[in-house]
Amino acid sequence: MIRLFDAHCHLQDSRVLNVAPKLIKEALDTGVLHFAVNGLSEKDWHLVKEMSDTHPSVVPNFGLHPWFITDRTPDWLKTLKDFLASTPSAAVGEIGLDKGSTGKKIDFTDQVEVFRQQLQLAKELNKPASIHCVRAFGDLLEILKSEGPFPAGLVLHSFLGSAEMVPELAKLGAYFSFSGFLMSMKESKAKKMLKSVPPERMLLETDAPDARPSSVDPDSLFVIKREVLNPKEASGGEDTSIVEENINHPANIHHTLAYVAHMLEMEEKELAQLSYENAKRLFSYKG
Repeated sequence: MIRLFDAHCHLQDSRVLNVAPKLIKEALDTGVLHFAVNGLSEKDWHLVKEMSDTHPSVVPNFGLHPWFITDRTPDWLKTLKDFLASTPSAAVGEIGLDKGSTGKKIDFTDQVEVFRQQLQLAKELNKPASIHCVRAFGDLLEILKSEGPFPAGLVLHSFLGSAEMVPELAKLGAYFSFSGFLMSMKESKAKKMLKSVPPERMLLETDAPDARPSSVDPDSLFVIKREVLNPKEASGGEDTSIVEENINHPANIHHTLAYVAHMLEMEEKELAQLSYENAKRLFSYKG
C-alpha cells in the first residue's frame, strides 16, 4: 500500500470534530499515515492538542489565522508560546495573509504584524510554519525575504501561486503543498507551476473539511455522513436520518495525488513516496 502524509488539514473543525476519530481511521486504512492538523485561533488550539494526544498520527500545529486576528486576546502570543512549549511535537500554523473576499475586511497592517510575530516565533523555535496566502503573494515574498531564510521550512498550503514565484520562495525555505483547490486552476497554468516546484519541496494535503476535489467523479469520493434530527409532525416526536455532507474527507488526498501525478506525468506511487518523504523530513524536528 502507498503511504501518504496529509500536510495540512483541520480535523478540529466543528463540522467534523465529532466524527474525526472515524475519519482518521478510514484515512489510515487507505495509507494516509499522518495528518498535520492546523489550529486557527485561541478558541481551537486546545482541540488540536487533545486530538494529537489521542491520535499518534496527528501532528499538531498552533497558529492564529488572518481571518481570526480581530478576536485575539491581549495575551494571544503568550498563549501560543505556552501551547508550543507544552507540545514539543507541534509546528506553527495556520498563519498568513489574505486580501481575498474575506481577508479584505480585515486590516492588512494588523494581518502583517500578527504574521511577522508568528514567523519570528517559528524561526526562533526552529519549527516549520504552515502559511495561508490569498491574493497577497507580493507582500508574502517581501516579508519572507525580510524575516528569512527559514531553514526549518515553510508550508505554502493549498499553493496556487505562479511558476515564476516558486524559485525565490523555495530559496527562502518554502515547501509547496497541493490540495483539491488546485483543480480550480487553469490546467495549463497548474501544469507549468507544478513543473517549476523542486521535487524535494512537493507536498500533498486535503485542507479537510475544505477543498473537496471537484474534477473527479463524485461517486468515487470518500464522503462524510452525519445523523440529523427530523421532526415527526404526526406523533410529535423526532427521528433521525443520515445525510451526506458536501465537505472533504482526509482520505480524498488520493484524488489530489492522482491529479498532481497526472499533471507531472509521474507514477502515483512515485509521487506518493516523494511527498511522504518530504513531509516526514519537514516535520522531523526536535520533539
